[in-house]
Amino acid sequence: MIVILLKDVKGTGKAGEVAKVSDGYARNLLIPKGFAMEASDGNVRNLEKQKALMEEKRAQEHAKAEQLAAKLSEVTVNIVTKTGEGGRLFGSITSKDIADALSKQHKIDVDKKKFVMENPIKHVGETEILIKLYHEVSAKLKVNVTT
Repeated sequence: MIVILLKDVKGTGKAGEVAKVSDGYARNLLIPKGFAMEASDGNVRNLEKQKALMEEKRAQEHAKAEQLAAKLSEVTVNIVTKTGEGGRLFGSITSKDIADALSKQHKIDVDKKKFVMENPIKHVGETEILIKLYHEVSAKLKVNVTT
């Protein structure tokens, strides 16, 4: 029997694939548990339409991420904080602080989880932060910490 997989099935295939499986496996396990549906002509056409819509949505999100990356590479975020001896900060500047400052200063909302920081910023000066916006789309944001 030929079925369209609705979920990933180990040893059979990934969601959205058309797979040929034994009749008993399809009727007794895959179809009743919602892992697959029979590959009729109508179901195959629906699957192709859904794939086309998902691809179009991905392309739009990718283009939107590239525009945001271009905008972020031109922006500098200024953060004013208290410092101690030798220019070291009291506390540190985290990705949440940078995301909040970016939102307030430039009206650009970026999730704090997209910032790639090995360690928080603990010194005064300018630092470049990498932001992963989408698959294979990233931007560098300049952060200027002053007293």
